[in-house]
Order: sequence, then structure tokens, then C-alpha cells
Amino acid sequence: MTLTLTFTLIFTWFGMRNFRNYKIWQESLDLVADVYKLIALFPPEEKYGLRSQIARAAVSIPSNIAEGSSRKSEQEFIRYLEISIGSAFELETQLLIAQKLNLIPKEPVNLILQKLDQIQQQIHNLMISIQKNQSKT
Repeated sequence: MTLTLTFTLIFTWFGMRNFRNYKIWQESLDLVADVYKLIALFPPEEKYGLRSQIARAAVSIPSNIAEGSSRKSEQEFIRYLEISIGSAFELETQLLIAQKLNLIPKEPVNLILQKLDQIQQQIHNLMISIQKNQSKT
């Protein structure tokens, strides 16, 4: 039995959502890789400053989507999506600060900001969709 099949069975048995199936989780995971490539360009003295904060905010986006998907209630899942979108806005702010301080080139930052904007919209739309489905039941 493959690991993916095992996870799918566990999610099915326990009634959990499989975070791996969410497009926003997949795209936010790709965003983390892009962010890590970008912050590698930071000067060494920023290793424990803004660079570290940016890395934590980026990782927090897919992590909270994943953790929230394990929660039983829709309301709990929405709460973790709220945390995830908050981390996305935090990441956006930190990237703009780094750009303003000329710590990183503008072009790669702008590409990441475009991806981040799409992820923020997708998280927001998922929250609205869950809330609408809740009100139907």
C-alpha cells in the first residue's frame, strides 16, 4: 500500500479533509519554495532579522491550511484559514519592507507578490464557500 493511499484511507475513515487536495495548499507550498530562493539573496547580516521573519510567514501559510483541514468543525477550519491569510498579508508586508530597503531585487519580489495575491484571494474564497455551505445545513 502506498503512502498516499494510506493517507487517503485515514482521511476517509476519520472524516478529515485531505489538505493535499486543496489547490491553495499546493500553490502556497510552491510559494514557500519561491520565497526561500528569494531570501537566499539577502545579505548575511539579515539571516536572523527580516529574512527569518519572511521564511516563518511563508511557511505558516500552507502549514495552517494543513492543520485546519484536520479540524472536525467547519468553523475551526475557517479559523485556521484566517490565520493562514493573516500570514499571507504579513508576508506581503515583509516583502514590501525588504524591497523598500533594497535588500532584494524588485522583479522577483513582484512575481512573488502576484502569486501571493492569488493565494490570498483563493483562501478568502474558500472561507466564503465554507461559510455558505454551513448556512445551508
